Amino acid sequence: MAISLQKGGNVSLTKTDPGLSQARVGLGWDARTTDGAAFDLDTSVFLVGDSGQVLSDAHFVFYNQKTSPDGAVVHSGDNLTGAGSGDDESVSIDLAGVDPSVQRIVFAVTIHEAESRRQNFGMVRNAFMRVLNAESDSELARFDLSEDYSIETAMVFGEIYRHGAEWKFKAVGQGFEGGLQALAATHGVRIG
Repeated sequence: MAISLQKGGNVSLTKTDPGLSQARVGLGWDARTTDGAAFDLDTSVFLVGDSGQVLSDAHFVFYNQKTSPDGAVVHSGDNLTGAGSGDDESVSIDLAGVDPSVQRIVFAVTIHEAESRRQNFGMVRNAFMRVLNAESDSELARFDLSEDYSIETAMVFGEIYRHGAEWKFKAVGQGFEGGLQALAATHGVRIG
């Protein structure tokens, strides 16, 4: 049975599932009724060190750079519509293979071309992040975003982080104005 978290809550993944070595993070959402404009949300992953900044620009994993330098974090690819049920995008993590300098793996979702399409997270419903054991396909933890983010165009859904020898999951739910550019700058990624 998955542990359902509230914003700010955390859980030890490795205590919940002591044999956990391969994790999969699923993110999903649905668009509310809109004016008919396409609605494309994108998952991005920031692998950050003690400073809270990415170790390098290569430690920013997304649909155009699907694998981390150590090969341990792999993005499934871009879902352009969010149609259907279940996970819209997912990220696989080989926990033992993650570079020891990486302290946190931050999962964010942005709305593609949000400003020009006049879209924001207030137009998104049923948004969630869940962590699964990739080998058994059992859901370990889940965070359903329930707040109304009417001006934000980027969101940090949650993070998986090291705590001693453990891997923990924290439900963050932090919105950003300014889309991917603002989110990337916060985590030390230079976007051209």
